[in-house]
Amino acid sequence: MDHTKAPVLDALRAYQAQEQLPFTPPGHKQGRGADPRVRAALGDALFDADMLAVSGLDDRTQSQKVLERAEELMADAVGAEHTFFSTCGSSLSVKAAMLSVAGPHEKLLVARDAHKSVISGLILAGIRPVWVDPQWDPDLHLAHPPAPEAFRSALEQHPDARGALVTSPTPYGTCADIKAIATLCHERGLPVIVDEAWGAHLPFHPELPTWAMDAGADVCITSVHKMGSGLEQGSVFHLQGALVTAATLASRADLLDTTSPSVLIYAALDGWRRQMVEGGHELLDGTLRRVRRVRAAIEEIDGLHVNDRQDFCGPKRAFDLDPLQVFIDLSGVRFSGYDAADWLRRNHRINLHTSDHRRINATLTHADDDTTTTRLLNGLRDLVASADELPPAPNIHIPDPGDLRLRQATLPRDAFFGDVEQVHRRSPLLPCSPTFLAVRPCLQGPPCRCRTPRPTDLGGGHRRRVPVRT
Repeated sequence: MDHTKAPVLDALRAYQAQEQLPFTPPGHKQGRGADPRVRAALGDALFDADMLAVSGLDDRTQSQKVLERAEELMADAVGAEHTFFSTCGSSLSVKAAMLSVAGPHEKLLVARDAHKSVISGLILAGIRPVWVDPQWDPDLHLAHPPAPEAFRSALEQHPDARGALVTSPTPYGTCADIKAIATLCHERGLPVIVDEAWGAHLPFHPELPTWAMDAGADVCITSVHKMGSGLEQGSVFHLQGALVTAATLASRADLLDTTSPSVLIYAALDGWRRQMVEGGHELLDGTLRRVRRVRAAIEEIDGLHVNDRQDFCGPKRAFDLDPLQVFIDLSGVRFSGYDAADWLRRNHRINLHTSDHRRINATLTHADDDTTTTRLLNGLRDLVASADELPPAPNIHIPDPGDLRLRQATLPRDAFFGDVEQVHRRSPLLPCSPTFLAVRPCLQGPPCRCRTPRPTDLGGGHRRRVPVRT
């Protein structure tokens, strides 16, 4: 296919050149009605490119097949059989994929280190999750993707499961053995969904972890806005094989998707695909060299340690690691990752992606250069030199996840829509008395003696008061 073409961008430019006059949304009419103060902040070009996808970018019947051609080019670029664009982020894409594999009361194997969108998908679809535990590192206090053996055990205990979902890479850059998991599932005729939101760049360089489609996934979701050049909410989901049909996936996406997709987001997705096909390997070559230099420089800062494959990968740990996720362990200094991230924003205007009780993370992409990395390194050096300004990190005891595991008594959907009661209890970990929402369905059903009005923010119905041990 001719990857010099960018159908969405070409159609956008044609619309502008033809001076077409819209009597359609958006109401700002190419910015003519926008507040000048907003235009000054966002730019006239943004409003000029904001138009309807139908009866705008394309005609009423979509005869030019603008979006279809752009999606075909994206699929060809990464070696997928089908690709779908989403302007609602990978959160929508993940839900669509889940609804394509399992329905109400059907089982789906789900890695427990899942994104919020997965929990939302379980609630919306009424799917019964079979939780697959991640691999817990008790020394680093970190969860890595579940091992293939964990999926094998789950499949043996739940042969009626309809498929599996795994997150890889995680926000910590650690990757699952997707090929082994896919083999286990395919032997049973079951599809594998990979939430690869953090892996849009993976197909474009061999030194990066194996892309989910190359590893055998059936459906793969990527957030181009995370590690690519897409605008926020720009997501694509890819499909291959016969275990999930393109028609099924498209219908589930249509069920959830907006009827007013952003042409701006489509255009950025289309342009990023062309950029990566034409020069992605070279761009990522430079990025990988820069990341190696940055990692080495951070390691030389007293008290800082950059987590690498030796820390994160190996037996009972992750299968692979994305080196562009630079995680810095602060165990050698006395402050927490939360305070370090706040200090860097406050004092150096540097925003980090992830922080926890002992780590901070700088995500590097092909957009970084010597200027950005030098500023990062200077900020980190100043952070360590200014350690006295930060409060000492508290001693935190993190129980083994197995000690925290609760029995799944009901479907996530039933729990979400069940009767709830607002209760107060004092936590031994927190000095305040936080408010908890506890699911307490009344087994008698309405009307009953225990019925009381529920606060309006919790919905209608009734609730049962139960004693809460403090």
